[in-house]
Amino acid sequence: MKTNRILSFFVATGAILVTAASLRASDTDSRIESSASKSYVFKTYLKDDSIKTVSKDGIVTLTGTVSEQSHKVLAQDTVESLPGVKSVDNQLKVSGEQPAEHSDTWISMKVKSALLFHRNVSGTGTKVYVKDGIVTLQGEASSLAQKELTTEYAKDIDNVKEVKNEMMVAKTVTAPGTTTGDNVDDASITAEVKAALLSRRSTCALHPQVSTKDGAVTLSGIAQNDAQKSLVARLVADGRVWRGRSVGDRHFVLNLFDIVNVLGVFGGKLLLGQAAGFAL
Repeated sequence: MKTNRILSFFVATGAILVTAASLRASDTDSRIESSASKSYVFKTYLKDDSIKTVSKDGIVTLTGTVSEQSHKVLAQDTVESLPGVKSVDNQLKVSGEQPAEHSDTWISMKVKSALLFHRNVSGTGTKVYVKDGIVTLQGEASSLAQKELTTEYAKDIDNVKEVKNEMMVAKTVTAPGTTTGDNVDDASITAEVKAALLSRRSTCALHPQVSTKDGAVTLSGIAQNDAQKSLVARLVADGRVWRGRSVGDRHFVLNLFDIVNVLGVFGGKLLLGQAAGFAL
């Protein structure tokens, strides 16, 4: 009888532990699904797409449809960066007919997408027209510097042959746009940094590791030279949601020297993260 009671005790204890573990896993899965739907990326860039996020023991499956390939990548990068996610099975389908790669329509989409991720240019206020690889920009720039920066970003899109900037410079100077009262989550910041670097011809081959903790961005990887190292830092500095953001009544501006200072030189190449001792 005593042996049976001991066995029963261990069986009951094991059942309780299993149940507790299952409840914790269920809570984590629910939090992952909720965090994805509430993320800045999902609420802003993917709000018109139909995406279903299902998590099982930290393994997330994305199903549904998106309007373009870049949205499929953006959704995966966001979810992969959420705490507790072990892997992502991206089953999202791109709806509708997609433009041929490097076609004028494709270039136009890439230019517009690249402008959206930067705060010192106007993604919504810039009209983009493409004919035979020649990009024409129209609209209003807040300053001559913004007009020139818009040209620079457009030129760095793959297969762009020339950029004609016909934007008018506003007579009244306005401050660059920032997010307005959005508490931008770390996963969205990480996804946008990756998207910004991937959208440019000069940085798309880098594939750096990007992580964000409480709004501080850390990059690791290999750059080809000092110019590319500086370009990466400058692109991150011009990010729309991670450069300046508001949380309640307090305004935070990230110290971007934290990013620049982790860039080191090693063997003739620049290692992003080496100086700070990050594992590569």
